[in-house]
Amino acid sequence: MQNEIKSKQPLLAGNGSLAEPGWCRRNLYAYNIGARARSIWRLKEWDFYQISNGRVMVQLNLFNISLATCATFGLVDLQTGEKLDTLCLQPLTPHKNRLNPNGDFPNRTVFSQGKTHLLFNTTDSAHDLQLSTVCGGKPLRCAFHCARLQPHESITIATPFAEKGCFFYTNKINCLATEGVVTAGEKTYKFSKSDTFTVLDWGRGIWPHKNMWYWANGSTYLNGVPFGFELTWGFGDESAATETALFYGGVCHKLGAVSLEHDPQEYGWMRPWHFREENGRLDLTMTPFYDNVTDLMPLGLAGMKTHQVHGLWNGTVVLDDGKKLQIENMYAFCEKVHNKW
Repeated sequence: MQNEIKSKQPLLAGNGSLAEPGWCRRNLYAYNIGARARSIWRLKEWDFYQISNGRVMVQLNLFNISLATCATFGLVDLQTGEKLDTLCLQPLTPHKNRLNPNGDFPNRTVFSQGKTHLLFNTTDSAHDLQLSTVCGGKPLRCAFHCARLQPHESITIATPFAEKGCFFYTNKINCLATEGVVTAGEKTYKFSKSDTFTVLDWGRGIWPHKNMWYWANGSTYLNGVPFGFELTWGFGDESAATETALFYGGVCHKLGAVSLEHDPQEYGWMRPWHFREENGRLDLTMTPFYDNVTDLMPLGLAGMKTHQVHGLWNGTVVLDDGKKLQIENMYAFCEKVHNKW
């Protein structure tokens, strides 16, 4: 079942559970969290932007998990493995720094703490991202202009869990052609919209303490037409809708469930990953070239452990009208994440 939401409606019922699980092409849910949160201390909100040209990747994130609000910056040279990262944290923020209610429509988010100043500004035509902070004792500044298509469909999904009052509400926006610059000390990294794309991972939710997900995403040009895919699974009850879609020329083409032939955790992170969609509309193989490992789970007690594997993708996908697209050496990534938080 793929329950498409086609009109505006509240996200949550009075008891804090999802009013109607499903998916939509634009974010039509009203984020009416208010006093409906099962526990304000378990509420998580984030605006996460990942920018890459296949050689250098930048991650900009602002999240509020009630215990703290944090602005983070990460840069990885996917060819050499060189990394830059920094964060600015403000503790105990359950009733402040609550993030915007809808990342798919115009909004403005500002965070300032000490020497860190972050601005995410969304309009109908673009997402503009700015950050100034300190990294390794040196000034770090970045600015990105991420252009939206007209129209620009995406995928929003509201997923329940078996545990009462738990939900995952997210909007993924692909195919944001991006230009920008990062200056870190004496180093400068430039990004051109000819080969750089951004994905926005906008999320809100309350979920069980222990969980796992797969997330694969990528954008490129196919014969000059913007193309992308969003594949997330393993997180919550997907019986009403799966978080799986293709994007072509600004239009969303909904997919069914996607699975991997082998679990990379057992099969090997740097061996080929083979993805299939249940109706035969996606058959892709990723050949990895870099594994970005983040282990924020000390002693395995609490936190997050991520293998975000970057590679070249080959195979075929099928649009809603039956048109088959050939994918050749497309740069994209897939991650497997374990959480205890």
